[in-house]
Amino acid sequence: MQKNEIIEFIRNNPLFFLASCDEEQARVRGIMMHSIDELGNIVFSTGKNKSMYQQLIKNKNVECCFYANNTQIRVQGDLIESDNLALKKEIVADRPFMQSWIDAAGYEVMAVFILTNCKATVWTMETAMSRKRYVNLFES
Repeated sequence: MQKNEIIEFIRNNPLFFLASCDEEQARVRGIMMHSIDELGNIVFSTGKNKSMYQQLIKNKNVECCFYANNTQIRVQGDLIESDNLALKKEIVADRPFMQSWIDAAGYEVMAVFILTNCKATVWTMETAMSRKRYVNLFES
């Protein structure tokens, strides 16, 4: 798969599994991506009261795994936290179930992360025994 195909796959399959570290223990959970742009920047959110937030702040080494139709795309990059209020409002508008949380506690309880400078590797049954190849998503 080429860069644009990878981005389109991720855009069409926004549920991903995020691997993080909790001291010496690996942790993984399924979460919903908010967006991916043409440079492969992946945006997602969590609550600052969650253990996932503490893990991401302490150790920014993460990997995302998107899966559909016997295709797996693993993505790694540089994780940054964003305090962009407009972006937080956009995420809440896309996920109305979050509005009651924001009404009760305000936007400061919401953490937004952007995985940037991403590179991805694709796995399929057909390529299972092939050498791993990375595609930079941030290059034009």
